Amino acid sequence: MRDQHKTALIVGARGVIGSNLARHMETLDDWSIIGLSRRGGTATPKIRHISVDLLDPADCATKLGDLTEVTHIFYAAYQDRPTWAELVEPNLAMLVNVVTAIERVAPNLEHVSLMQGYKVYGAHLGPFKTPARENEDNHMPPEFNMDQQAFLQHRQQGKSWTWSALRPSVVIGVATGNPMNLAMVIGIYAAMSKELGLPLRFPGKAGAYDTLLEMTDAGLLARATVWAATNSQCANQAFNITNGDLFRWNEMWPKIARFFEVETAAPLPMLLNVVMADKARLWKAMKEKYGLADHSYDAVSSWGFGDAVFGWDYDFFADGTKARRLGFHDYVQTDEMFLSVFTEMRQQRIIP
Repeated sequence: MRDQHKTALIVGARGVIGSNLARHMETLDDWSIIGLSRRGGTATPKIRHISVDLLDPADCATKLGDLTEVTHIFYAAYQDRPTWAELVEPNLAMLVNVVTAIERVAPNLEHVSLMQGYKVYGAHLGPFKTPARENEDNHMPPEFNMDQQAFLQHRQQGKSWTWSALRPSVVIGVATGNPMNLAMVIGIYAAMSKELGLPLRFPGKAGAYDTLLEMTDAGLLARATVWAATNSQCANQAFNITNGDLFRWNEMWPKIARFFEVETAAPLPMLLNVVMADKARLWKAMKEKYGLADHSYDAVSSWGFGDAVFGWDYDFFADGTKARRLGFHDYVQTDEMFLSVFTEMRQQRIIP
């Protein structure tokens, strides 16, 4: 029988998903935590950080070569690239390098958890079948999530460890320096709109204001990730993980505006990556005026990702009942989640 104490290796520990997973696991008595990232991090009594270049097999072998105690790999790293095809090679290579290095030295490896998304359903390409279910057929590549899962399925054959794949919608949580952080997009955009005396206009495509979509709270995702990694009935399967409710921006946007104490006005399609490109000087002035934490403008702005999300003029949601049928029953009310995250951003002095 395996030792009940477990050691988690969180790959991508500084991102929205990885940092919130680490925060959750620090509250669990039976885990030790090792975080991997390019930037490293500040150690706590339960977590130590390692700075590593995941694209370099030699650096992975050196930096991870003494991690014999690892029992669970939680993979949430991501490398951005300009095109879908260019995403495949680096994102597959990082996963391969980590699994190869840990398999070599960790005899008690039990599970590899892979973070995916709705790209496996073709959601990034255009209107897709909704609600999307975990047993949907694959679509025409390139798509790195599918390649990563195929690697794990092949690598796991004949091994004692298992894998799981978590498929959240847009993940909402607090973290800076992340290229896919919608909470930061909305929070900074709303704060700047207020500073300029402007109403909060929805900037997305015509039609996107009225479509149905869902979100995934980062804390809920963390709990689901640990659940799937530690329950044998979840072995070698994928799970959609969602808050459990659907919404439309036409209802959510006024609630967000009220939080920031600004008015709304008619939606106006505009690319945030373009109209917010010159706002670094405004951001610097706001940091000085309101005594905000010293985050660079690049660290708090994810405008390209915001443009992608606000460009979904088609329904965007999946069926989350598979996880519930197997025992994961947590849910989060999405409007309360947004307001809670914006409150936390204020408490951390990220926004005024």
